[in-house]
This record gives sequence, structure tokens and C-alpha cells, in this order.
Amino acid sequence: METVNILGINVNTFTKKQVLAKIQEFLTDGRQHQIVTPNPEIILKAAGHDEELFYILNKADLAVPDGVGLKIAGWLMGADLSRITGADLVKDILQLAQEQGRRVAIFNWQAGLSGAEVIKQALADKYPNLQALALDIDQQAVIPEDKLKPVKEFKPEIVFCTLGAPYQEKFIFYNLAKLPSVKIGIGVGGAFDFLSGRIKRAPKILRLIGLEWLWRLIKQPRRWQRICNAVIVFPLKFFLWRFILPWRYRRNVACLLYKPENGKFKILIVERADESGHWQLPQGGTDGENLVKAGSRELREEINTDKFKTVAVFPKINAYKFGEQISRYGVSAKLASGYRGQKQGLFIAEFTGSDADIKVNFWEHSTWRWVQAEKLAEAVHSFRQPAAKIFMEKFRETKKEKRI
Repeated sequence: METVNILGINVNTFTKKQVLAKIQEFLTDGRQHQIVTPNPEIILKAAGHDEELFYILNKADLAVPDGVGLKIAGWLMGADLSRITGADLVKDILQLAQEQGRRVAIFNWQAGLSGAEVIKQALADKYPNLQALALDIDQQAVIPEDKLKPVKEFKPEIVFCTLGAPYQEKFIFYNLAKLPSVKIGIGVGGAFDFLSGRIKRAPKILRLIGLEWLWRLIKQPRRWQRICNAVIVFPLKFFLWRFILPWRYRRNVACLLYKPENGKFKILIVERADESGHWQLPQGGTDGENLVKAGSRELREEINTDKFKTVAVFPKINAYKFGEQISRYGVSAKLASGYRGQKQGLFIAEFTGSDADIKVNFWEHSTWRWVQAEKLAEAVHSFRQPAAKIFMEKFRETKKEKRI
């Protein structure tokens, strides 16, 4: 078993030796690779509302577990994870780069504890034969071409990014292809702050017994909320996901967005990015919100427009179990959400904009189209057809009641 899934995120089970061997392979196979270092806090972000981060983490070529919370979660999933901290991995990669004469570039958060000049000096002191470039940037997914130019000219093979999650993971995902010399891109948070001496690492005994977080709390009390997420919120979320949610149904809202045209109605459907030909209505979890609020949010998130008006809602009109054919960005929906299945309500809205206002998220859907209302059940995936027939009955009810 090369991976174990934790809150929907696939994490590699490799030993440190295997991770380093994989990195060496990445440096010589002629392709570009993204490495991520998920910890409890990063996984909480991805499993929450950051679906873009969820997608990026599960698309990474290597996901190295960082945090004692993941090791414990791995045990409960039947896997023995090797906890490899970002600070240790950075040192190993830098040593490898120095020995093999590989160039390294660091995209460094300019508001962090260690500036680019401080990092360059630390590297010169500890790795005197390493060819390295450090550049201070803002926390942003895409940077101007003039900022990339000196890095392109330097031609690094390894890129580190210290922007913190989720910025560093998104930065590498969007910019790696723009740096053709780079073989490996990895987000490392504050790992260079340890290297520069701006932060002192916990004593080795605390690291070995998994109490490094306590040392960080003592040294940086302002991090209390992040540490609370890692040592309290994450274990609770994992316990629910692993042992409670598989027996429950998630509250879900299906969004029927229509527009009148030539005396008839057309309904918007989207094609899932992870399965060609799988058409469905936009939908998502309600997360405790009422159907109007949840449906409006889902439409804004999935088609990136607010050009619609609410017409009607129908609670609890459909339920289904997750089958193996239903996935979320390459991960089965059962693992991604933790739930046994979904209980759906319906949100009906009229589109008030133009087609140019609609833009789907590439990590969620590959494209979208309008279909004639009476053809909806035929147009969606066979798994979605029973629900589509129920939704159309409710749609016709609103027409009869002259609500649309």
C-alpha cells in the first residue's frame, strides 16, 4: 500500500529512505513533479471548503506526511506512516542538491521571519558549494512574468516555496510549467526559518515523542489557534470521518438553474472533471446552511457567477448511497466526504446573466451546457437519472403554481 487516505487526502506511506529515492527518481526522469507535505492543519483546510487545495494535494506526485496527528491517523487506518518533517526534508534535499551540483531556487514569503538575504546567507554558511537563488514575493498563486524572469535565467532544478498553505501549494501548481528547468517543486512553510536560526527547533526528545507542537506553542503563543486545529480539531474531525460519518448521510443541495428561451426552458448541467461523460446538476453539501443559502453558495462557487435569482426550494426529496463510480477529484466520494451517502434538497433558480458570465472550476468540472428541460433526465449520467426525474417533477410544480 503506497498511500493511505485521511479525510479524503491521499498520503504516501513511504519510509524516509524511499522518499529520498523517489526524489532522486524525479530529478532524472525528465518530467516535472510537485511534492506536498500535508500536516493536520493543511488537511483540515483541504477537507473544509478549499476544494482547489483538495484537488492539488491529490494530484501531487508525492505527499509526505508531516505531523504526529497523521501518524496516529495512519495507525487507525491500518498503515504505519513515517513522519517526515518539512524541516528535515529540506535539509536532505539541499544536501542532495549540493552533492549533485543541482541549482536551487526559493520563492520566499516577504512577510515571513526570514528574508531572502537571510536565507541566502544561511545557505552559504551551511551549504557552501550549493548554487542557490532566493526571491521575496507576496502570498499569491500567480506572479508577474518579471518576477519569474531571474529564476528562469538561473535555471534551477529544484524550487522551494515558503508561502505557507494553501498559497505555496497553489503557487507551485500554477507556476511549475512556466519554469521548464525545474524538476521538483515543493512547499515547505517555515522550514527555512529553522535553517536561518530565526526559530529554534524543539529538543530532539520532544520531536521523537510527538510534542514539537508544545514547544512551538511555548515559543510562539500567537500560533495557539493553528496548534489547536492540529492537536484538537483534527483528531475530532478524523474520529467523526473514520467511525461516525460512514453510518450517516450528508445533507446535500442540487442546484437546478434554468433560463427561459423561446417559450421553453433550458437547464444548466456540468461535466465532472474526473469522469468524462458524467453530466449532472451543480451540487454540494449544505454544511448546516438552509437550502437557499447553500444553493446560492454552491452556484457561486461552481459556476463563478451570482447572476441568478432564487425561485423555490424543496427539502429532503432524494437520497442515495455513494457507489464506487462516484468520486471527487480521483478519490471515492465515500472517502472524500466520509459519509455513507447523501440526502438531497433542491434549489431552483432562474439565470439572469449571459452565458459569458459562467465559468466552471477546472478542478471540479470540465465544461457546462444548457439542455432542454424535458431532456434533462436523458442528458445526465445514468446514476443521476432517478434524481433528475424527481427534480423535474418539482420544477413542473413550480410552473403550475406560476412561481416561474
